[in-house]
Amino acid sequence: MGYATKSAKHSYAAQSPDTQHTPTRHLFKHLFKEGELKGLIVLSLGGSIIVPEKIDTVFLKKFRNFILRNVKRGRRFVIICGGGRTARNYIAAASEIKKVSAVDLDWIGIYATRLNAALIKSILKNVAFDDIPEDPTMKVKEANDAKVIIAAGWKPGKSTDYDAVLLARTYGATIVVNLTDVDYVYDKNPKKHPDARPIKEMSWDYFRKIIGDKWTPGLSAPFDPVAAKLAEKLKLTVFILNGRNLENLDKCLEGKPFIGTIIH
Repeated sequence: MGYATKSAKHSYAAQSPDTQHTPTRHLFKHLFKEGELKGLIVLSLGGSIIVPEKIDTVFLKKFRNFILRNVKRGRRFVIICGGGRTARNYIAAASEIKKVSAVDLDWIGIYATRLNAALIKSILKNVAFDDIPEDPTMKVKEANDAKVIIAAGWKPGKSTDYDAVLLARTYGATIVVNLTDVDYVYDKNPKKHPDARPIKEMSWDYFRKIIGDKWTPGLSAPFDPVAAKLAEKLKLTVFILNGRNLENLDKCLEGKPFIGTIIH
């Protein structure tokens, strides 16, 4: 995700019909244990989910219960937060006043992600690691036994999607679940093309052909193109789901049919 937004401008992602996807078991059997996703799971929580217009406390209460319930089931998470409306508003304000460099705009977005991360950490205080790690390439030894680690933006030129991939590499995760405000990735922009179709499963190569190879601050895409390159190199599997549908996320984690796109 970009620091500011996760909407569907470049991604060709949009709300989908009620179709569900069952993971291709011969491709993904290494991800499942007794029917469920196993190992540490990186959740990339879109800022548009946390702060669509204002802070969505109704969703956050449900998200807190979701995490607590899954921690009791023995799951562990790294949750990295996007910037959402907060980042978007501050970036727009700075740009309206004067021409601001891409680096400075990035820093605004990064601080917005850290503010959102502080919020998420505070509502998960009983299970979350005390600190918010700043560098996703450095493993925090003290967090080894933590059930939940909350993370945020790192440095200019890198989106939180890229940071999510780095966190997966650092903590040995093979799965990133990208929680955005859309259901699927589409083959083309459905707002312009009525025949656009949701894609349930695709290769990294095909995904990159759809979204391109460049990232800029506030880019609207289901997954950052630069992050996609690294995810492909690391052989990560990324699930793109609508983060507001926590029941659907539960189905994904349990290996049941779910609504979303798998990229591998």
